Amino acid sequence: MMIGPIVNGTAILIGGLFGASFGKKIPARVREALPMTFGCASMGIGVALIIKVNFIPAVILSLLIGSLIGELLRLENRIENLSLKLRKFVDKPSPDTVLYASHEEFIEKYVALVVLFCASGMGVFGSLTEGMSGDPSLLITKACLDLFTAAIFAITLGYSVSLIAIPQFIIQAALFLLASLIQPLVTPEMFGDFSACGGMIMLATGFRICGIKSFPVANMLFGLVLVMPISALWVQIF
Repeated sequence: MMIGPIVNGTAILIGGLFGASFGKKIPARVREALPMTFGCASMGIGVALIIKVNFIPAVILSLLIGSLIGELLRLENRIENLSLKLRKFVDKPSPDTVLYASHEEFIEKYVALVVLFCASGMGVFGSLTEGMSGDPSLLITKACLDLFTAAIFAITLGYSVSLIAIPQFIIQAALFLLASLIQPLVTPEMFGDFSACGGMIMLATGFRICGIKSFPVANMLFGLVLVMPISALWVQIF
């Protein structure tokens, strides 16, 4: 039974609705400080995943090629445009919701949040683990973290945060269903490089959330698709 993806998606939905509805009662200093904490946590998780790397050249090559594909397809721009449309549609009925004044700041946080929820190493690893072993504990743990993360960011980003539950569920459900097909093909070295690639994207996401550097994190996501094949090819060649 697919437990983890359902619980995780529900947590984001509830957290987003709660934060957008009752966020005005939270002091401004708390609204400003907590997202920085989550950005720092994202960087910490990224570092923890990066140290699992086996073939760093394969990971870097995957990120470079993946970023190039993302730039050519303008993936981040498409997500930005979609996020603005969602914001206007979802938050229109509640004009008193506390939102960022500028579209630029909304986009900066929202795109990073999409990557944080949908492409984190913990989510991908947890989905594959449940699909292979039936153990949903990792995704349930992630759901607890995402519940509070969604609530905090929804205070300023609005009800549109709850909609991130849709792509996250689709991605995790797909990984869950494909896990049995992927398992015979994946070696520990390949999975280690996959985790490291996800860790680098998580690190870049943390920098973006904290406002240190605006990495094009959405364009980097194609690296996750390429890293396992490139890692396997790297072993064969070198």
